[in-house]
Amino acid sequence: MTSTVSRDDVVPVRRGARTGPRVAVLGSLNIPGQNEHVAELVRRFTRTVLQEIEDAGGDWTLVDTSAPLPVVDHVLAAEAVVILGGGDVDSECYGVAGPAPHEWGVDADADEFCMDVIRRAVATEVPVLGICRGAQLLNVAFGGTLVPDIAVWALHHGPHDTGLMIDERVNVVPATRLAEILETSSLTVRSGHHQAVAEVAPELRLAAFADDGVVEGVEHPVAWAVGVQWHPEDDDGHGDDRRALIAALLSQAAPTPH
Repeated sequence: MTSTVSRDDVVPVRRGARTGPRVAVLGSLNIPGQNEHVAELVRRFTRTVLQEIEDAGGDWTLVDTSAPLPVVDHVLAAEAVVILGGGDVDSECYGVAGPAPHEWGVDADADEFCMDVIRRAVATEVPVLGICRGAQLLNVAFGGTLVPDIAVWALHHGPHDTGLMIDERVNVVPATRLAEILETSSLTVRSGHHQAVAEVAPELRLAAFADDGVVEGVEHPVAWAVGVQWHPEDDDGHGDDRRALIAALLSQAAPTPH
């Protein structure tokens, strides 16, 4: 049974005027085949990101990539971009013919749209933060590949239908932008993924990894583009990583008159 999410389900209660840098937040409110458990994660995670942007003094516009897609130029009128988590990236985008094992929630049009936004944002110096699927799309957009299905998965997710999110320890690579943002060499995060970056894209670099070596973060060495495989927007976690990442993103976003 498919459960649906509306924009009203994810818009937070406004706590004040949104006058800071405007962030385009891209994510699919309705992932193909989502059940009520996943729908509730979408509601909670999306609302948490929007609220965090507001709390940090930013503005936001929500781009539902499961709805008719806007013109990319309209998205890039914002001063920063966040690509949220969601369904699996279409395996054909990274050279795997046919469905990957346990592939779920694929929306090829949303994948191509988000990767177009990412490439053009990087080219025009608009800062980008990718979360989970967003980190994977950042990597694929620049020629990297993905692990289609992590064989030994216990560190990375719980049961898909009822308890996907777990605590996971992540190691941050020294002298990276991510290390500067998080100010730590390791941290416990909220995680729930069966795919991950395999070959880091030639234009990117490794920024974080799990205890088993699975890639947990990538970044562009020149442009401000950071991808984290975990879910800082899970408000069951401590939230320190979420606050640090959003604050860093906003600090790189030059506000323009609205």
